Amino acid sequence: MAKAGKIGLLPQILIAFVAAILAGVIFGPAIDVVQPLGDLFLRLIKFIIVPLIVSSLIVGVASTGNMETLGRIGGKTILYYICTTFFAVCIGLLAATIFSPGTGVSISNAGEVPEATETGGFISVLLNIIPTNPIESLSSGNILQIIFFSIFVGVGITMVGEKADPVYRFFDGFAEVMYKITWAIMRLIPLGVFGLLAPIIGEYGLSVLMPMIKLITVVAGACIVHAVVTYSIAVKTLGKISPLKFFKGIAPATLVAFSTQSSSGTLPVTIKCSEDNLGVPKRISSFVLPLGATINMDGTSLYLSVAALFTAQAYGIELTFSQILMIVLLSTLGSIGAAGVPGAGLVMLTMVLTAVNLPLEAIALIAGVDRFMDMFRTATNITGDASAAAVINASESRKEHTEPAAEAG
Repeated sequence: MAKAGKIGLLPQILIAFVAAILAGVIFGPAIDVVQPLGDLFLRLIKFIIVPLIVSSLIVGVASTGNMETLGRIGGKTILYYICTTFFAVCIGLLAATIFSPGTGVSISNAGEVPEATETGGFISVLLNIIPTNPIESLSSGNILQIIFFSIFVGVGITMVGEKADPVYRFFDGFAEVMYKITWAIMRLIPLGVFGLLAPIIGEYGLSVLMPMIKLITVVAGACIVHAVVTYSIAVKTLGKISPLKFFKGIAPATLVAFSTQSSSGTLPVTIKCSEDNLGVPKRISSFVLPLGATINMDGTSLYLSVAALFTAQAYGIELTFSQILMIVLLSTLGSIGAAGVPGAGLVMLTMVLTAVNLPLEAIALIAGVDRFMDMFRTATNITGDASAAAVINASESRKEHTEPAAEAG
């Protein structure tokens, strides 16, 4: 019975996905009556995010066994995320340079500029990761600070050793409870996808996309190229998994990310798909994936590079080499501070445009279609997270197999 449920989840999501598009086109704005279904699903997802991250990450860190293993896995994970993000930015810049989405765009129709949000510098972002009050971080849902707190609790359990076993067993049991609750919520995914996607299509339709269709196409195409090329090469060569098996296995999470536009909100589905379909053990998935949902934003970084060049092209501004380097740097590292929630990309775009002295007025134009691009970049983000889990798992498995042989020799 459980096996049939696993097999049936992807077709159910695909049916809900297609039905949402058709319903939005046919019924238009009237389809917003199904919005409560999407709101219900999002509230249930938000309900489990914090306890799931805390319990799974603490257990994941503590179960590594020692500080050497933790440091090795953490170092590999962060290095992988930085490398794939850099490739994503380069692909975005190349696509924007070749197809010039900003050429011929009329800025006069941009309308009112959204108020810029204070993003702070890179040092400020790093400092803000450290919570001054962990309880407040948990209650407010500050994911970066929650991850910091959970990692250090896991490290503390590892350092204390046997005396901390009761603490470890508590969080291990708590994590198992959250996994069961998560699976129950996952059964509502098709309803959630329909309730979230249909009102968006109904409200915006297809005609509103035409003036900005080139920008959307470039972002979507670049995201697809990055996923198909970068992740395929990574999982094939480093993860020892067939790209076809990988994309099929992570497809349910990709579709949920596309519909919710939330990396953090999709985290429970990403964990389940990675463990059930890709064979990633809990000790890897519970560390790599929560971390990736916050700091690994390949799609967002790619979007930032395309949007920056789009702005320069729309205003007829020639970017200098130093400005392009700044875009690369900020798009690669700046996404670390971007929350895994809908709309965070616009906040980061404000920072990038300000840093390279490009007009912020372009944000008003981009904001009108940002949600459509957010779908593609979020789907790319979580696919990248899953690829990291597969690669790190393969790397750790190889090490486990080679170490006994070395000891025997």
